[in-house]
Amino acid sequence: VQLQASGGGLVQAGGSLRLSCASSGSTFSSYSVAWFRQAPGKEREFVAASAMQNMRTYYDDSVKGRFTISRDKAKNTVNLQMNSLKPEDTAVYYCTAGRPIISAISNPLLYGYWGQGTQVTVSS
Repeated sequence: VQLQASGGGLVQAGGSLRLSCASSGSTFSSYSVAWFRQAPGKEREFVAASAMQNMRTYYDDSVKGRFTISRDKAKNTVNLQMNSLKPEDTAVYYCTAGRPIISAISNPLLYGYWGQGTQVTVSS
């Protein structure tokens, strides 16, 4: 499974961006899919996930109510709609696919496939 993330950019605080993750070689239906982010000098952190077991979505508290993860089966993509962006959302965003158990869906070590990352910069 090869993943390609796109859609990052520079946006003012309060603005929106939509990230997209495309898969080649396999469909997302066989995997849980997630977005993580990593800011300079910080560890990679969980943002959002869509679980293959139940198709429910999970969010970190810091983005709940502002970000939405969704699957587009027709295009075989996973999207992250980001609204009301804040400067603290600035990071490189990575899409990933794997088969973690739901209780550990935020653990990056349980995902086997990663995209290359896309930079999101939110100016104040």
